[in-house]
Amino acid sequence: MQPKSGSGELTFTEVGRRRQIVAAAIETIAEVGYTGASFAQIAKRAGLSSPGLISYHFADKDELIGQVVAEIYGTGGAQIRLRSDQASSSTDAVLSFVAGSIAFYDSHRAHMRALIQILNGHPQARERWVDQANSAELDGIEQVLAQGQRDGEFRGDLVPRVAAVVIRDLLSGALQRLLTTPGLDVAAYTGELVTFCRRAISGSADA
Repeated sequence: MQPKSGSGELTFTEVGRRRQIVAAAIETIAEVGYTGASFAQIAKRAGLSSPGLISYHFADKDELIGQVVAEIYGTGGAQIRLRSDQASSSTDAVLSFVAGSIAFYDSHRAHMRALIQILNGHPQARERWVDQANSAELDGIEQVLAQGQRDGEFRGDLVPRVAAVVIRDLLSGALQRLLTTPGLDVAAYTGELVTFCRRAISGSADA
């Protein structure tokens, strides 16, 4: 059998099988790490009769990993965007992004563990699959902060790009805390972080 990647439009069955393999890869990488996630282990978790079925759908491990990263970012983006799109102000948009990000981390822990394992295990993961998405996300936060500043919602001395980086760094720290602290009160942690961000960016002294 030859890999179907790049061979044209996929059938419904092929799309379903690829999704099945990607889901199994996420769970496997989250559990055993990037280097330990062999096709044999992924195939077993996916319920496939042979690792060769993965090679039929993906040209090599790099193509599969690229799809794994795309799935993680796509799933997270869709969930978080739903919150931000419903925001009535720039303040609500920023705080919804913060709360939505942590909610996604919490509900998709295997996804986030898998992403961390890929970043730690693949020498070109950042430049090939992650940097562009992260840059676009940072640009989006900056744009909302700049709009809120123009509208008078945020501090006049706020530096939107720097504030966006700080928010992104805070969320990275929140992810690490969530994954390494059993029994973490996620709701309380989220509430404090949202309050911290609101007070840090607000143009009001009593925010």
